[in-house]
Parts: sequence; C-alpha cells; structure tokens
Amino acid sequence: MSRTTRPRRRLLAALAVLSGLGLVAASPAMADTLYHEQYRPQFHFTPAQNWMNDPNGLIWYKGQYHLFFQFNPSGNSWGNMSWGHAVSTDLVHWKQLPVAIPQDDNEMVFSGSVVLDRNNTSGFGTKANPPLVAVYTSLVKSTGVQRQSLAYSTDGGTTWKKYSGNPVLDLDTVNFRDPKVFWYAPTHSWLMAVALSDQHKISFYSSPDLKHWTHQSDFGPAGATGGVWECPDLFPLPVDGNPKKTKWVLAVNLNPGSIAGGSGAQYFIGDFDGKHFTADDSGTYTAPSGTVLQDFESGSFGDWTTAGTAFGTTPATGALDGQGTVTGFEGQDFANSFHGGDASTGTLTSPAFTVTSNYINFKVGGGDHPYDPDAVLGDAPTPTGEVLADFEGSTYTSPIGDWTTTGDAFGTGPAQGTLPNQNQVSGYLGNGLVNSYLNGDATTGTLTSPTFTIDKKYLDFLIGGGYHPASSDAPTAVELVVDGKVVRSATGANNEALNWASWDLSDLQGKQAQIKVVDANTGGWGHINLDQVVLSDTQAHAKSTETGVNLLVDGKVVQSATGSNSENLDWASFNTTAYKGKQVQIQIVDANTGGWGHVLADQFTAADKPALSSVQRAHWLDYGEDFYAANSFNDVPDGRRVMIAWMNNWNYGGNIPTTPWRSADTFPRQLALRTVNGKTQLVQQPVSELNTLRGTGTTLPATTVTNATTPLGVHGSTLELQTDLTPGSADRFGLDVRTGAGQRTRIGYDAGTGEVYLDRTVSGAVDFDPTFPGVQRAPLALDGGPLHLHVLVDASSVEVYAENARGEQVVLTDQVFPDPSSTGVDVFAENGTATLTRMQAWQLASIWK
Repeated sequence: MSRTTRPRRRLLAALAVLSGLGLVAASPAMADTLYHEQYRPQFHFTPAQNWMNDPNGLIWYKGQYHLFFQFNPSGNSWGNMSWGHAVSTDLVHWKQLPVAIPQDDNEMVFSGSVVLDRNNTSGFGTKANPPLVAVYTSLVKSTGVQRQSLAYSTDGGTTWKKYSGNPVLDLDTVNFRDPKVFWYAPTHSWLMAVALSDQHKISFYSSPDLKHWTHQSDFGPAGATGGVWECPDLFPLPVDGNPKKTKWVLAVNLNPGSIAGGSGAQYFIGDFDGKHFTADDSGTYTAPSGTVLQDFESGSFGDWTTAGTAFGTTPATGALDGQGTVTGFEGQDFANSFHGGDASTGTLTSPAFTVTSNYINFKVGGGDHPYDPDAVLGDAPTPTGEVLADFEGSTYTSPIGDWTTTGDAFGTGPAQGTLPNQNQVSGYLGNGLVNSYLNGDATTGTLTSPTFTIDKKYLDFLIGGGYHPASSDAPTAVELVVDGKVVRSATGANNEALNWASWDLSDLQGKQAQIKVVDANTGGWGHINLDQVVLSDTQAHAKSTETGVNLLVDGKVVQSATGSNSENLDWASFNTTAYKGKQVQIQIVDANTGGWGHVLADQFTAADKPALSSVQRAHWLDYGEDFYAANSFNDVPDGRRVMIAWMNNWNYGGNIPTTPWRSADTFPRQLALRTVNGKTQLVQQPVSELNTLRGTGTTLPATTVTNATTPLGVHGSTLELQTDLTPGSADRFGLDVRTGAGQRTRIGYDAGTGEVYLDRTVSGAVDFDPTFPGVQRAPLALDGGPLHLHVLVDASSVEVYAENARGEQVVLTDQVFPDPSSTGVDVFAENGTATLTRMQAWQLASIWK
C-alpha cells in the first residue's frame, strides 16, 4: 500500500468490458484516442483510466501473468482502494480486466499477494481445482486499523470472493500492512512477510492453511529508516547462477527517506531458515577518522557563537521539553535548536579556520528544510510602496476598491489567522489574510481585485498554502491578469507559513491589471494563503526557512546539508578539496518556525574520506525517483524472479500531468545475484520479452566529443539504447534523450564524484510540484574503464541500467513529461573529451496498437 500491440477489435472488446464497470465510456471518440494521449506510456502498463499505485498479487498461472494493482475505480486521484486486474502472456502486452476485489462500505482493499493453493490447504477449492488465494491488507474505514484478510478465486482469477472468517491476522494497529505470501517447501507451510510500518520492521509468520498464522520473528530496524516501511518481498536467488549457492533477498520499500528523496526501494541480502532472516550486512559503521573540529563535549559552545534563542546557551544532552527521543549523537553533548520548541530561531557559527582536509564530516538531524540561495537569512524589510491590499478589515475592501469572490472557499472576508482543523498559519502581517481553507480543502472559488494601473517595477506579496501551479488542472495560485490573459502566477509551497514573492513588472508599465486568487483544488493542500500585496520599486526576497548546516566561504554558503524530519542524527559530509588553504566557517541554522523547525548537529571532523549516511550505505534497487512498491511474481516458469514496481513517487504522484489515467508500472525486470569484488550484489535487466517490440536496429559508429553536445541522428519517443562510453578527460559525459524544444533528459557520468546521474530539470513539464525537477545520482566507479548503458525511453519515462567493466550495476528510473516533438538523442562531454564507442538503437513498438 501507501497511500498493450492490440488489434483494434480486441481493444474495443476490452473497452466494452471496462465501460460496464464505469471505467471507460466506450464512445467512438475515446476508442480513437485511448492509449494515444500525451504522455501515455506505449510499452509500460497503465490502466485505461483512473488512479493506480502499488502492483499487487503478482503471479503466473496457467500461461498468464496476473498483475493486480491498487486502483481507484471512480477517479484519477488516490481513493476507493480496490484491486485492479490485468493479464499478459508475455509480460509485455497487457489486457485490463474488470476490478478483481472491490472496496466496500466497511473496508478498502490495500496491497497484498496471491498464491496458488495447490494442495487446497485452505479448503476454498478442491484438489482437482485448487484455488487462487489473495492475502491482502483490509483497511477498516471506521477506525483506520489495518489487518490481513483473504479472498479466493476458483475460476482462474476472474472472480473473487472474500473469506467469511476475515480477518485472519489482526494486531489492532494502523501500521500493519502489505503481506507477501509464498509456499516454503522445507517446512511444508505458508510464509508471510508483512510490514510493521512505523516500527521499521518486517514480521514473518507461518501458516498451514492460510487462515491461521503464527509469528516467527521480526527483522529490523536496519538500512534506511527515514520513512515508513511498506511492501516487503522475500525470495531466494542463486548466486552467479549456481543453484547450490543460494541467498535470500528481502526487498523493503520505504516512504519517504529514499536515496533520491520520497519513495524508494531498498534490499537486504542474507539467509532465511523459515523463521528468521539474517542480513549479510550487519549495518555497523565507523566513520573515517580525522581531526575533531567540534564535538560539543566540553559542555559549552567554546568559541562558536550563538544568535537568537534556538540553541540555548550550552549544548544539549538529550531531548528537550516537548521533543521526541533524540538518537544518533556521539558522546554526551550535541547542538539542538529545539530550545523553546520549533517556534524559536537562531544560528550557531564557528570561528573562521583554514581547510586542510578533503572533507568535513558531521552528524545532522532535525527538519528537512534545505538552504535556499535566493532567500534572506534573518528579518528582511517589508517592501514599501502602494498597498493594494493588507486584508485587515472584516470584508475584502482595500485602498483600490472591493475585491469580489466566487465559490465558497474565500468566505465574505479575510480570515483572522488559522482556520478550524488547519495547521498553524504563520508569516502574515497584522491580523488578517486571505485563506481559502474555509471549511477545509474541499471548498473552491476565486477572489479578484479591482483593476489598477501598473506604475511601479515590482508587485510584492506574501503567499502560502498548496503547491498547485496555474498551469495545473486544479490550481491554487495567485495570478496577474492583463488584457484578459494571465501574465504572471505564483503558488504556495505546501506550507502554511507565508513567505515573500515578487513579480518583475518592467515590461507591463502603464498597463491595467487585476489580481486573481484561485482555489480550484479539492485535494491535499487544496488551498491558498495571501497577504500584503504591494506595488513597489523594491523587490521583496523570501525569508529563509532553512534548518541545516552550511559551509561558508567569504561569508557565502557554498555547501549545505539538512535533516530528514527525524530526531536521529546521521552522517553527512562537505567536500572541501576546492577550498584547501582557504578560510571557512561552519554555521548551523534554524530559521524555521513551523513543523520540524529545528536542527541537530554533532561531531564535526576534518578527514580525508567522506562519512556515509545510513541512506548512502543502504542497498537500493533503484536510485531514481520513480520506483516504489516493488514486488516480484510468484510461480514464474523456469524459476525466473521477475519484479515490477509503481513508476511514481508519493512526493508528487497525485500531481503528475496525465489524464484520464494516473501512474504507470515499470517495465518488468529479471533479477539475479552476482559476485563483484567478493561481494554479492543484486543485478537487474529488462525481461528478454522486450525484444518482441524491437523494430529495425541502428548501429552507430564510434564518436568522440570534446566540450560539445552532438546529435546522433537517432529519434524516437519509444526507444531501447545499448551503448558503451569511454571516459577521456571530460568532467562529465553521457547521453541526452528526449531532446528538442529546449528540453532534454540527461544520462550522465560525473568523473569527479564517480557517479552516474539522471537529470530531468529541463525534461519538459516540471512545474507541477516543487519536488519533481532534480538530479538523481548513483555511485559507480569506472576506474578508467567504459560505462555501459542500457536505456529504455518511453513517452513519459526513462529507465537506465548502468554497469562498469567489473559488472557492478546501478539502476535509475525517472518519469519525464517532454513535448511530443522532443525525440532526439545526443552524446555530450563537458570540459574535456569522451568517446561513444558503441551504440545500438531500436524503435520500440506500441503495445496498444
């Protein structure tokens, strides 16, 4: 849980089935456009329409792969969780079937698994016709309690009946979910791996009949624990293809807290004896030794200076009043800015010192509020000029006249601060503000100013609330309207703290304009806050809301690190090789007064090697942002272990710009264990059935590039690329895909950091959520050898399988939303040379035609 080449005749038949469920209106127009919409994946599974998340119940049965999935039969956002259903004979071409297990008045049907009960241990079928049994998490709507229940099918998975004796396992908790069940032959019993999500544990249970379960053991906490654990999977794999040498793999998905941010999937390799899983990696870690710069063990801050009240007068020795348990600090003392709670602010700054090492390692915890280079630390002056509205009255009157409303979100006048059931609103001036949370996020409406003349260079204002840009389907935005057109817009940052924003109006001088505040969103963060609208000749700058540790050179921040919304301190590092011999300072900053508005820091050490955080030390199935709820198929022929994942992220999953469907699955991957440098590593490749989609292949000659980006003459929105790149003197090199119209998705290698990276900052539509644009990185040492890339490009995704000459592998999966015309492929090198020594490219056919 977490929160198809088809002949036209077969497509229409499928539409007829779906229309009977209210899923698709099978009109001629829809039949012509379905599966051909902008951004619709052409070789990844998507439902015909509506919301989808976790893959569930993956099983091969009588020649068909069954893919069940979390599905909303009623809309394109999360809700009404039921099990959708699709089948395939080849893992490539999928046929969507009617909803398999629907929600009802009492429960939503969350994630789980399906097994073939060959011996009819459950009694749901017969020995001649053994049943398929689904073990799923039942969410009790009235209480939120999560418990494990059964449904069964005796017609090959077409229809399902819920077991009258449900639930079969109930701990009376709201964080107990996502059972993965399989038959364990050595003990002739069923085994279940299920998540105790908030405890960062996976529980193992056994059963003789799928109805009665006995607890065997728990695994965890271990690895990455920055978010809740979900969707476990446990399975054996031979090492290096040797069936006599088998290891077990435990996959654990977590949200948030992944290596790329938000949702992700980690794994552990170890041994399983039917009761206990023991990981090969014990998880113990000792940071590189070095010269301690500050460990706070003297009981004072020494020559470090404080400003504000957040850090108190001396280091903390544990949790402060009102704070949760603090863990991970070294020794007895550490810096803690929770003095006075989250509402307090301040800084703790070291004296200047000369850098002599490659790294400064330290521990950091607390809030996840990164440094913003455009924000001002401390109090910035309020802009002066013509106040268009300060919202201090009981109605929407202002110096330029009365503002007008539509809908019910804005009421009859400004709010006096925080509204009922709303998190604390802060940052506004005076007593009143615009706040469209009236009666919650479900309300919508507009608030429009009278017409005014633009006669100053800037329009400054305070803004907060939801991040739903004006370009989205359901915005929460402030818009500037000139000549009937929206010429500027701004949105909140999913935060109730209002902060300054500013529009440069230099090109609009003398124009007549209106301000329109829009709340068209009924989902999470579906509201907007506004205050103090000023026409000014001074540009307002946002006030910093960071909680973190900064490295200062000449008083300017050159590197920063923040917490992960956790009271656990974890290792972080600054790379200081570029600053050797220079004077620097360390500054610990708490500028945030909202939730998780504090920072923890300890053990600053100058060292020659970087310290690695628990997230960096964890083993990741995928280093991209869009690989979650990963699970594998039961009973695949030939013993293959095939995995599929939800190709989305809870950070922004509900906001991706797709309709009438939302979310896709990754292309199925075959898993294996490989020994590299004496260590066992999980490796992945697209299943070989991908070859059935290949068109005529293209082989490109070797190409050397120097400080340039060179088109390769390959174009396509659905491509498979296999290439070898040999590093030369370039700092960075690699491939750009989906290029054109100023867009590209960059698949690069950074020689300085030894990392493969996937950059989607200019990949197309990126403005629908602040967490979407970014660069994901994965460590992969080349040591002068070539970089092998296997890349799958679809209409709205890029999957990258990267290997070095030793066989070490990293995988990165990202969604992208480029223009349809952006279909180019380039090779690039920055600050030096690199050589594309080999490339094969194939156009991939659509599975929906």
